[in-house]
This record gives sequence, C-alpha cells and structure tokens, in this order.
Amino acid sequence: MLSVRLHGRGGQGAVTAANILALAAYLEGYQVRANPFYGPERRGAPVAAFVRIDQQPIRLKSQIYQPDCIMVLDARLPHVINVLNGLKPGGTAIFNSPLFPEELPGMEQVGQIAVVDANNIAKEILGAPITNTTMVGAFARAYPIITLTAIKEAIHKNFPDDKQAELNFRAASAAYDKARIKRLEVNITLSH
Repeated sequence: MLSVRLHGRGGQGAVTAANILALAAYLEGYQVRANPFYGPERRGAPVAAFVRIDQQPIRLKSQIYQPDCIMVLDARLPHVINVLNGLKPGGTAIFNSPLFPEELPGMEQVGQIAVVDANNIAKEILGAPITNTTMVGAFARAYPIITLTAIKEAIHKNFPDDKQAELNFRAASAAYDKARIKRLEVNITLSH
C-alpha cells in the first residue's frame, strides 16, 4: 500500500488535492481511500489530508502516521511543523519550493525528494497561489503510477466549470514538466 500525507494550510486546498489524487489513482485501476483531518484549524492554520492507494481493498480509515510519501503544499510549513515526522525510511518528500530544502528534521529518512515552484506556476496559470492541483502534477512525476490523463479526468470531475478545470489541469501539467527529482542515500541504523 502507498500511503500519502499531504500538508497544507486551511484554504490552500489540501483536501481537494487529496480527493483529486485519490480519484486519479482510482481511474488508473487502484483501490483508494482519502481522509481529511479536520482539527480546530482555521484559514491559514496547518492542515493535513491522507490518501491510501493499493491494488487490494483498503479498510483503514485512520490518519497516516508513517507515510511512504509526504506532499507539502505550503513552502513555509516545514519551518512551522515537522512535516517529515514519521516518514518511512527511503520515503518520498514532495515540496512546493523552487529549491531543494536545506536540512530539516527527518531529512535522513528521505530517499527521494521532489521540488516544484508550485506557487509561481499557480500564480501564472490560475492567477492565485492555490497549489493543490499543481502539487498533484508533481506527485505524478515522482510516482508514475498516475498519468496526466487520469489527473485531467479527476480535475474535471472536481471542478464542474470547464474553464476552471482546464486551467487547473494546465497547472498540474506544468508542475509535472517542471518538477525536479533527486534520489538521496538513506542511512538506516538497526537497533538491538
């Protein structure tokens, strides 16, 4: 099972990103489950959403504490909370950032890191720094189990307005093209 934890801020669309990601995976033939986490957050406060993708039916409905992948929709969030907390050794971290991040707590666990300047892409194409669909495009670049065709269909199902859906797909497609991926060496120590 591939488990994904999305980090964003209230109002950025982390839950929408999780739903689009789950629907795109479903359209590719996978079993999926998307769960938002609604705490006492408000607009601008840190939020999380969770997606599980598998070839078998998924019964788990809980939050994901040890994800295979984290997606960070807000570039400043890693300086506010430990977004890498619980990431499985060798896991993937996808950041909304033009640069690969400096040392963050938990970076020693990361096996693959992807970065994309989702803010600029979203501002250019959508006119606002709403990065949800943009980050889904970056996810597809890091995990080729989901195609841009499935993402396009999932976006169109989430945005009933065709013009808005097409703009969001353009943002996802641009992020897919512009995402940069780096593989890292993971040092795993075994304890007795």
